[in-house]
Formats: sequence, C-alpha cells, structure tokens
Amino acid sequence: MHLVSESGLPHVNSPSQDVYSSESTPKRRTLAAQGVLFTLLSLFSVASYSAEPSSPVTDGPYVFLNQGQENTAYWICQSQLKQTPIANNQLARPNNCGNLPQPLRHSEAPQVEADTYTHAGKIVALSDVHGQFDVMINLLKAHKIIDDQNRWAFGDGHMVMTGDMFDRGHQVNEVLWFLYELDKQAQAAGGRLHLLMGNHEQMVFRGDLRYVNERYQTSAELLNRSYDALYNKDTEIGRWLRSKNTLVKINNLLFMHGGISPEWVERKLNISDANQLFRQHLDDKKEDLKQNDLLNFLFFTNGPTWYRGYFKDALNEQEIDQILNYFKVDHIIVGHTSQDRVLGLYHNKIIAIDSSIKNGQSGELLLIDQDKLTRGLYQGEQVKL
Repeated sequence: MHLVSESGLPHVNSPSQDVYSSESTPKRRTLAAQGVLFTLLSLFSVASYSAEPSSPVTDGPYVFLNQGQENTAYWICQSQLKQTPIANNQLARPNNCGNLPQPLRHSEAPQVEADTYTHAGKIVALSDVHGQFDVMINLLKAHKIIDDQNRWAFGDGHMVMTGDMFDRGHQVNEVLWFLYELDKQAQAAGGRLHLLMGNHEQMVFRGDLRYVNERYQTSAELLNRSYDALYNKDTEIGRWLRSKNTLVKINNLLFMHGGISPEWVERKLNISDANQLFRQHLDDKKEDLKQNDLLNFLFFTNGPTWYRGYFKDALNEQEIDQILNYFKVDHIIVGHTSQDRVLGLYHNKIIAIDSSIKNGQSGELLLIDQDKLTRGLYQGEQVKL
C-alpha cells in the first residue's frame, strides 16, 4: 500500500530541514541533490508498481447496457481484455480465463421489491462480506442455505444480506454475480433474497474508491472506465443493485446496515419513503447530499447505513425500546460494526451480524426460526444466541 498525500499524490518523506537551511555549504548542496534524486526515484518506483501488478489479473464478467454493447460480456483473462457474445442470456467465459462466474442474465428489468413482509418462515442473515467470496460460500454451504452447486437450497426462506459487498476483498465481482443469480433462484423457490445497500455500496457509486482492492485497477484500465463506472446504472449489475432496498422489515425484525438512531424517530420517517430516497439519490455527489437536510441525515453519520451508536453506549435500553416500538418490532439486526461473532446487545434487542468475514478467514450468520435466534458458526455448528 502506498501512502498518498491529501492532494492524492504519492507521499514521499521530505529531506530533513537541515538540508534546506540558509547555510548553503557544498556538503548541504550535495545532500539536497541526493534528496531530490531520492524523491524522483521514489516517485518512479510508485508509478511502476501501480502500472504493473505483481501477477496477471483474471476478472469478470462485465455487461454494459449502452447501445451496441448490451449483448457482449467483457472479461479480463491474464490481464488481457476479451469479449464473448451473450446468447439466450447466457454469459460464457473465454477459454483459459480461470473459474470466473458464468451467470444467466435476467431477461427482465430489475423490479423494486416490497420492503415489509409478514408471516415469513425461516430467515438467515449475514453482513459485510467485502469481496470474500470463498468464506461466504463455505458459510452458506455449511448451513445448507445453498447446495453443492452454489444454488439456492433454502426453500421459501428469506435471506438478508445487510450490505457491504464491495471493497477490501479481491472477489467482489464473484460475490455480486453469485447474489445476482441467487436472487432469482430464491424467488423461483418461493423465498426471497434481500440485498440491502451498505455504506460501501454508496461510496463506490459516488466514486469514493479508497477501499477498492488493487486487483480491480487492471480491470478498470483495460475496460477504459473508472472502477465506479463498472457498476453504474448503465451496467447489468449496477442496474440490478439500484433496485434494492436499504431497510427491510420481516415479521418482528428490522434489518439495515448500520442502525436506527433516535433522530429517525424524531423525524417521523417511514421505511418505504426512506428506501425510495436512497434509490433516487444513490449516485448524487457527496456535497449535494450534504446540502439537503434530510439526505444529509439519511446518507451519513446518524443515518441507517453509518450509525454506530449501539456500540458506543450512546443509548440506554429505554431509548432502544422507543425505537423498537416506533417500528413495531422486537429486534433490530445490523452489520457495519465488526465483531468476532454474531452478538446480541440490549438483551438481544439489537443483534450485530458483522462477524468479520472481511478478514477472509471465517465468519458467522444469524438463523431465525420463529422466535428462536441461533448463531450459525463457520463449520456448520449452531449455538443459541
């Protein structure tokens, strides 16, 4: 990782103040010259490293919906750009292009799903996968949410992913295409996949790319697009993601990425209006969002994708009860703030499900069957919460 200055340029340690003192002796002039040479060599080294990844990159597919491109899938194979035609909505990877996903594209435009469900049966929830495809798949298989072919095996159950698929890890695209297909498989079986937007989805859509894994630099360069443009509203995955909710209420449970602060209740907001505002403004610039009082609340510190008050002793249990009563729920389930396990707070009224999958080593999920709350451990064991 290279340090960058606030200007965005590579950060290079400055020579000591003594070199640039007013006493310009030959020795000091020599040291100054050496310092300049060191700076130039350092800049050259950083540029060379950025331009030439340490190993070839294999990535994709990418589907752009611009006229003339909508029937073509683009792939990065050993750091070379390739393309294949899309026939009957099937994406087929080129030869010698690793084990990249070959999804079946949805033939219809993404539909905005309901954000409130009653009488749902079994539920599973996890969060903050952050590009760790292998860990996610192992965890879902261990609890029979998917089968050996990575297909939906949860029947009419509901699966909730409370955001942060993007950033940090090296398999973001694999995660997204897997969930893209799982979405339709769940619906076909009478179940549902609820893919909620987290703060990292919002950051990428706005072009805040601080946490993007270096693997995707090569993809962006070869596709001649910035990384955020690989998922804008004119792409298959980007269009699908922009149809999703940020909050969902299922039975007596409320799910979102960060949390509900007391300010939500003070503003007397409802779930559906908030979800619509999130969808409408996902691509707005940060400075524009901050100029609007309501959007500034929704998208930032005290809003449902960023709030961390449950983990800072900011609220007492009476305040938690007021929030639960406002939504007429018994539990609020959140990700965003990392734990080493699925954790119950405030007598399980708040349940934290960011189990640090982002570290790429293990993780947990939350299983809910009626009023029974269970931790699903990485190897398939189950422990009462």
